Amino acid sequence: MQADFSSATSSGGSGGSGGGVGLRGRLVTGLPGDSVIDDGTVMMAGGTIQWCGPTSDLPETFDADIRQVPLILPGLVDVHCHGAVGHTFSADVEGARMAAAHHAAEGSTSVLASLVSAPSNVLLEQIGVLRDLVQDGTLAGLHLEGPFITKSMCGAQDPAAIIDGDPALLKQWLEAGRGTVRSLTLAPETPHFDELVRLCRDYGVVPSLGHTAATAAQTRGVLGAGAGAGQAGPWSATHLFNRMPPLGHRAAGPVAVMLQAAEQSPGQMVLELIADGVHLDPEIVRMVFGLVGPRSIALITDAMAAAGMSDGHYTLGSLDVLVQDRVARLLPAPGAVAADEEEPGAIAGATSFLLENVRRCVEWGIPLADAVAAATSTPARLMGLDSPGARQVGAIAAGYRADVLAVNEELELVQAYRAGTPQTQERNDRADSSV
Repeated sequence: MQADFSSATSSGGSGGSGGGVGLRGRLVTGLPGDSVIDDGTVMMAGGTIQWCGPTSDLPETFDADIRQVPLILPGLVDVHCHGAVGHTFSADVEGARMAAAHHAAEGSTSVLASLVSAPSNVLLEQIGVLRDLVQDGTLAGLHLEGPFITKSMCGAQDPAAIIDGDPALLKQWLEAGRGTVRSLTLAPETPHFDELVRLCRDYGVVPSLGHTAATAAQTRGVLGAGAGAGQAGPWSATHLFNRMPPLGHRAAGPVAVMLQAAEQSPGQMVLELIADGVHLDPEIVRMVFGLVGPRSIALITDAMAAAGMSDGHYTLGSLDVLVQDRVARLLPAPGAVAADEEEPGAIAGATSFLLENVRRCVEWGIPLADAVAAATSTPARLMGLDSPGARQVGAIAAGYRADVLAVNEELELVQAYRAGTPQTQERNDRADSSV
């Protein structure tokens, strides 16, 4: 699919001197298959992208000042994120606004708020608060990471909050969300799995396999059963490799099946990867990109409250977390005795921002256009955020919301625009002069 380089309007008038913003530089559209445009221009006005393409094709009607920057990317789309700057996405509405705003200022202009396993009344309260932030555009949606997962693979979640699959509870949460819940992490082995998936399809929610001890056969069975029972639709894998059985040559586990599904049906199985240098080895990231390509990969952060903060003590859900050297790990419960005093606690989310993970992927040898697509158009398409309308995101193309990043050649942020509005004080030391 090639980007639409036409104007968003029949005439170029709205892109003229009426307060629009122009950027010129190397242009990455975010769409898989699109090559980098060495000299491209993006024109933004009225909150949308009015025109984009090679600078040589820019219509003369666009006469606004154009800023020269090294590199232009789409605003990033993070579909698995728990918070930032000391705040967790929860029933704290102002804290949630601050976390979302900080991610936007770091380049993630569309963020799904991820909620960890919790008692039903707590989830209902959180959904009731956060749905309003989805409806007003602060958040792009909600992600329920549990509680229908496996206790042995709970990771940094409270095992006491993990329960068997309960379709009646799920329906209650989805009804409370009023269309704002976009994904649900669940384990293939949870009871009533098929009914849960059917509810997801009915409410437009993407089922995401994760926090699971499933075998390869179990995983293949639920994917096949879903397709054969009129439950066709996209799937995802919650932070592939993390909190699931490892890929082994005698016991393949769920990873092998999900890799095959992603390779065979691009876009129908999307694999989340946390490319923060802690959760996954660079060789694993390179392998997955090589096997399935960017149409089937969503780079995520899994960021928690410590993102954008210094090392120290934090919480994730009801659990205590210690961050040291930007690595978050669970602390033992009070009075608990570790089996091995030297064994660290489970990794408890991450502290990186999505642009940092894109940068790491490029440093590890992933082509720039592929890394960007995996952080923009693929997650946007997975969650239905690329549907035409005022909130269409995930790429640089005419008519999309003007979510655009200006970055330098080292992929450090110069400025983030969300709906054409700057999200942070411009970092002039990273920008070139205007033209």
